[in-house]
Amino acid sequence: MGVEAVQGKPGSHEGRLGGPEGWSPRTVALGIAVLLAAIAVALPPSIEARAAEPAPGASAEACSALRGARFDLPREMPVLIGSAELVAASALRPEICRVRGYVAPNTNFELALPATGWNGKFFYAGCTGSCGIAGESVWARECDYPLARGYACIISDMGHRSTTADGLWAWRNLTAKMDFGYRATHRTALTGKAVATAFYGKAPRHAYYMGCSTGGRQGLVSAQRFPHDFDAIIAGAPVISEAATSMSFVWTLQSVARDDGSPIFDDASLALLHHGAVAALDPADGRQDGVIDDPRAGFDPATLQCRSGEAGRCLSAEQVQAARRVYRGPTDSEGRAATHGGGFLPGSELGWRSFLALGGPAQASRSGTDTTRFIQSDFGPGWDASQFDFDRDPDRLREYEVLYSASHPDLRAFRDAGGKLLIYHGWADSRVAPLGTVDYYGMLARAMGGIEATRGFARLAMVPGMNHCWGGDGPFAIDYIAAMEDWVEQGQAPDRLRAAHRDTEDSSGTGATFIHAFPSQAGTERGERMLPTWTEPPAVME
Repeated sequence: MGVEAVQGKPGSHEGRLGGPEGWSPRTVALGIAVLLAAIAVALPPSIEARAAEPAPGASAEACSALRGARFDLPREMPVLIGSAELVAASALRPEICRVRGYVAPNTNFELALPATGWNGKFFYAGCTGSCGIAGESVWARECDYPLARGYACIISDMGHRSTTADGLWAWRNLTAKMDFGYRATHRTALTGKAVATAFYGKAPRHAYYMGCSTGGRQGLVSAQRFPHDFDAIIAGAPVISEAATSMSFVWTLQSVARDDGSPIFDDASLALLHHGAVAALDPADGRQDGVIDDPRAGFDPATLQCRSGEAGRCLSAEQVQAARRVYRGPTDSEGRAATHGGGFLPGSELGWRSFLALGGPAQASRSGTDTTRFIQSDFGPGWDASQFDFDRDPDRLREYEVLYSASHPDLRAFRDAGGKLLIYHGWADSRVAPLGTVDYYGMLARAMGGIEATRGFARLAMVPGMNHCWGGDGPFAIDYIAAMEDWVEQGQAPDRLRAAHRDTEDSSGTGATFIHAFPSQAGTERGERMLPTWTEPPAVME
């Protein structure tokens, strides 16, 4: 299958379809909501300082006129607007025209159009997990902050209705897989901009995208396949390879549980392992603040192993070996790496709990199992992670990778269209291996003429101590939207990002942490370092 670049006028947000046709996600979604709330408190957006245009023609009549309207978009892309109604302003957002509809073949969307104070821009909020929801709760959570800044904001269900942990909809359903892989995001973006143009009487002057996890993959796929869809893309913890992410899930599940399914770790042993990793690696940055700035040096869990006759605050030999396996990441029986992302890094240990059935079902088990057996493959409902063989099965997981992959490093069309890309990832992520993102950025730099040339349009921020998309030991509340506005509209590239913990009310003082664009590190002005590749995993002591 080839990939066709989208042709269109740079900056106009006009385009046509291109390309072939056809972890605990709820925790991530709630975390993003907390993150946005933290940003609102810790990092005031100074909305008043940003000029906002009145929304011409914004009224109940103009809103209701969208109801039932049809938009003839490119290549047999019919759109139906099912409802359009004014919704009164709340403490968090302005009065809006809420538009609900779908774009063929089966992508439902919700679009919020500010009735007044539109800033002239369009915002697409990506989804998490397996997606499947475009209801009011998701719409409010993902769009309230952009709406407060004056954006028109859209979400979609990515071509199916379900829960973010379910994957049955994809089983033997190529059309649904295609929508989830690349088509739904593109078609929703074109539709949202077309409806906004009809409502306001003019096209948005800029289009922004932001998403994490699956949403991060959506962003990278947009830059790679549809380079004129967005001026700015913020891609968090991107699932660059669904196959690699599935293998990481299976490997970790097999590593932290015995053959009978019983957990090797409990809460106390995970906490002990985590504190041991932090104690060993935190001092390397010159500050003992309980945060590992860069975990790539590796950590030997054997330093915590119980001596003969010792018990209590120490690890068993079985637990030490399990931790080593998780840090190392998926390999075949000969020790050859099965993925480019490696394992989960020191500092991520508390997140392993979601792979264990401690007092209830393992949080990661349902979503990871469904992704592997239905979305990434057609293994079917009788499959479980214990059946996966790392000598035999990796290629079986790559059958649909052409639909999902976000690994293409040639972003010349996106760059030449004036696009700006900000990727971020937490070093303590225990859902999507952070080194996979570092590896992709290294490939991007090599394909685009080196680090300095790449930094002209694409930046990577590796966030110390941050879990999957949000949370963790380190400060993770970062106003990515404001940073991208400065870059796209003012030409001020994000050399560093101001970060605060969600409990911090003010990040502007001397206690603020600055996340520097990779390969520099947080909190310092270190010189650039050599980019690691996937052949250089963190040290694991055998």
